Amino acid sequence: MTATTPRTAPVSEGSADWLAALAGAPLPSRRQEDWRFTDLTTLRSVPHQVASSENGGWIPPHLPSGITTLADGDAETHRGRAVAGTACADHWPVRFNAGLGPATLALRVGAGTWTLELPWEGGSMPGCQARRLLLVLEPGADLQLLQVIRATDDQALSLVVEVEMGPESRLKLGTLALGRGARSTLLAHTAVRQAAGSELSLISASSGWGLIRQEPRVVQLEGAAHTQLRGLQLVDGQEVADTHSHVRFEGPAGVLDQLHKAVADGSGRSVFNGAVQVPRVAQQTNAAQLSRNLLLSDRARIDTKPELEIVADDVKCAHGATVSRLQRDELFYLQSRGIAAAQAAALLQRGFCDEVLRELPAAAAPHRPLQSLLGEV
Repeated sequence: MTATTPRTAPVSEGSADWLAALAGAPLPSRRQEDWRFTDLTTLRSVPHQVASSENGGWIPPHLPSGITTLADGDAETHRGRAVAGTACADHWPVRFNAGLGPATLALRVGAGTWTLELPWEGGSMPGCQARRLLLVLEPGADLQLLQVIRATDDQALSLVVEVEMGPESRLKLGTLALGRGARSTLLAHTAVRQAAGSELSLISASSGWGLIRQEPRVVQLEGAAHTQLRGLQLVDGQEVADTHSHVRFEGPAGVLDQLHKAVADGSGRSVFNGAVQVPRVAQQTNAAQLSRNLLLSDRARIDTKPELEIVADDVKCAHGATVSRLQRDELFYLQSRGIAAAQAAALLQRGFCDEVLRELPAAAAPHRPLQSLLGEV
């Protein structure tokens, strides 16, 4: 196992360059295209200290027999390959994670069907916390992994997940991210390298964060793999939820099925940018990308930008985006059946969210994802 406990290093809150110093690079500017909608005020306001979580290092209570920890040498061999292979090794959130001295966990998943849950409770200590997860799936491995992340106010969590998928392996990686405070922040980076014949499903659902930025990045190394991306982000108050996904095909006959949803209320802001690259070598690619958004307030804002970069000429690719309000005819129908207006609106919102939430690993059910996201538990 590679498991360490983050260092605690209080630093003067008056140090304006503290975050930049940790990352070894200036904070991203809103003049940069990828960051122009991301307001980092919430991250800057978190107390300037690197704090360990109250449960110490990152050691799961139980590992199934087919999942083992990688020895330090093996972990070093694999660490960094996925972030480099998806061209994000130099991205600011990845550098920031490294600068925080993350608790790390490196796992090898053998052939067979396995389930695992990795909780992350931020605890009550304010400041910044970081974790890094490395998964190496052998040929024929089939893993359902659920991450449940919770933080309170005055906490900034940084997570980097690297995945290497062998031929004919399968991974369903679900993330339920629950912030509870106007200054709670989550920066989550997921980098995946898929071998031919592998099947990947990434599902994320989040609410309650002052700022959350998620960056799933996937490369199909030889094509002939299947990638499914599902995202749901809820914002209210002054919250900002920002998702930037990137999928690249490096071989023929690859498949992408992507659906991203957002619900924006109050003065919340939802941002989605989904990039798909299909070079000439990726003939017969089948890629579908859809962004669907629900606007519940005149003050809320949604920015969505699905994009395809296609060089190959024998492909089937499509993308689309919609922004809408609750439909009057649907509300009228429910009210005509004796359902009060507020309850009818809540039912429609729940139905909108369920399309993504039902894709989470089965282990999510006890956490009551819908109620947790809506703050009902």
